[in-house]
Amino acid sequence: MITVTNVSHDFEIGKKGRMTVIPVLRDISFTVSKGEIVTIVGRSGSGKSTLLNLISGFIRPNQGEIWINGENVSSLNEAKFADFRIENLGFIFQSFQLIPSMTAFQNVELPLILKGIGEKERHDKTKEMLEKVGLLTYQDHYPGELSGGQQQRVSIARALIVNPPIILADEPTGSLDSETEEDLLQFIKELNHDLGITFLIITHDEKVAQIGHRTIELRDGRIAEGVIV
Repeated sequence: MITVTNVSHDFEIGKKGRMTVIPVLRDISFTVSKGEIVTIVGRSGSGKSTLLNLISGFIRPNQGEIWINGENVSSLNEAKFADFRIENLGFIFQSFQLIPSMTAFQNVELPLILKGIGEKERHDKTKEMLEKVGLLTYQDHYPGELSGGQQQRVSIARALIVNPPIILADEPTGSLDSETEEDLLQFIKELNHDLGITFLIITHDEKVAQIGHRTIELRDGRIAEGVIV
């Protein structure tokens, strides 16, 4: 479902003629199979978020290939990757990334608008999804009127609304208290078990890492030997 092959990436900082190259990832290769939960762990600066951004298509690798659902996404231009992304990938962020001026309903509905779905179908799908995550009664609330756990559930509902086969999560419990974290991790396991959704989760939290079927550790921009389990 996701295949990362010999991916390396550097960042360049400074001005032309005085560039400094900062190596971030080196020769990363791994696969994520359909229906797996794979967690990626590592210290701050190990390259976890860069790797997720490469898989998401927000940045391109300097070297190597990334395949998702049989498509070499590292060869897609920005417009084609945007289309591919909305059909194949959902996202959960630590900071929720909800639009504060939009209600919970409007935030969840947004991907359907971007996909060109008609109003009646959008309305029905959004209500169904909010009910699924237990927030239908909060559909008219703005993000600032919701708890952290509720905001993250809106974020998950938005990620699920286009039925993506894969969800990429970046520190999904980082802004939650321990009780809400437990609820969210249980919810992710249920989504994986009941709907067969594949999860790739970046985390530094041991509790989050433990829900993975496999864990990959990044260390100094490389996969640490012997820790793909």
